[in-house]
Amino acid sequence: MIKPCIIGLGYVGLPLLVNLSKKFNATGFDINKKRINDLINGKDIFNEVKKKDLKNKNIKFTSSIQSAKYSNLFIVAVPTPIHNNKNPDLRHLKDICEKLSKILKHKDIIIFESTVYPGVTNDYCIPLLEKKNTLKEGKDFFVGYSPERVNPGDTKHKLIQINKILAFPYEFRKKELLKIYSLLSKKIIFTKNIKEAETAKVIENIQRDVNIGLINEIYLFCKNLGLNYSNIINLASTKWNFIKFNPGLVGGHCLPIDPYYFSFISKKNKFQTKITLAGRNINDSMAITVKKQIIDFLKKYDPKNNKKILICGLTYKKNVADLRNSLPMKIFSELKKKYNKIKGYDPLLDRSISEKYKFVNSLKEFKKFDIYIVLTNHSIIQKNLKKLNNSKKIINILN
Repeated sequence: MIKPCIIGLGYVGLPLLVNLSKKFNATGFDINKKRINDLINGKDIFNEVKKKDLKNKNIKFTSSIQSAKYSNLFIVAVPTPIHNNKNPDLRHLKDICEKLSKILKHKDIIIFESTVYPGVTNDYCIPLLEKKNTLKEGKDFFVGYSPERVNPGDTKHKLIQINKILAFPYEFRKKELLKIYSLLSKKIIFTKNIKEAETAKVIENIQRDVNIGLINEIYLFCKNLGLNYSNIINLASTKWNFIKFNPGLVGGHCLPIDPYYFSFISKKNKFQTKITLAGRNINDSMAITVKKQIIDFLKKYDPKNNKKILICGLTYKKNVADLRNSLPMKIFSELKKKYNKIKGYDPLLDRSISEKYKFVNSLKEFKKFDIYIVLTNHSIIQKNLKKLNNSKKIINILN
């Protein structure tokens, strides 16, 4: 009988756990004790999962790896960030592989979902899994890879509505694995090659990052020449094969990171990428560009620095309650050093986070500002801005 344990309860792991708990008794593990306590109390600070789903009696939340030792299917969805020098930071993978190594048993299965560069599962994770025991992968326990495709804030492409890759080189319990993953996704694309599945995942995000980088460059070109960007894009979109992307601040846990994973392994194999990081360089520079736009605007509309300014939308993405790797938050923090009457507002954030950063919390307080500068255009922010009178100045950056 399958006894699943989901390791890492963020955007990726928590929906996996909730879906599997509909058919199985499932364990959810995370090293963040506060996160575990919140989930036990039915609270997801990212508002992606409802309280009633977290209160499912089939779910056991824990921050102790020993509590997961009776599981026999481990699905690993831990973060894979980068260091300050842009090299891959695999410390979370290392930590969990070493923890699992102490509790692994004969016939256990481990499926990695974290985004990595090609070769990490076989060359990095498996040796760590074998480190604290006498078990051998492929004989005593079995490892696969199923790259995550969760898109936070996207109501159209939720977990169960997307296609998912499953790479598993063995026949051991293969049919059961396919049935389990069919509970998680619309369609399973099966392959035996883990390295190719790792590569497929990392290039999915690179393609999008490069395309946004190109659009950001076109946007900057139009600003420089005094051209109407929106009209130009609408005209170009009349061609049947024109792909429409929007300019923006690219943050989060995938697009700003995956190109560096790809570039890192390319260099190690003496292959020099040329396009991959070009889009990343443009996208990274957009924070500086937007900050300058805001400063130039305020020089005109608030030359004496006495108006009350509200920066609206601080998370990294529209309709997502997450400040991690957020360029809007970075811009706000830098502007706050320059303007003494500037405040932040993001109604999607958990109240405890808003209070920590002293953000505006109520609609009543929201209405008291003179200038509203929108960085992340959440639907609720659009709704609240419509309630303001005409004396207010509203600026939608990048629109």
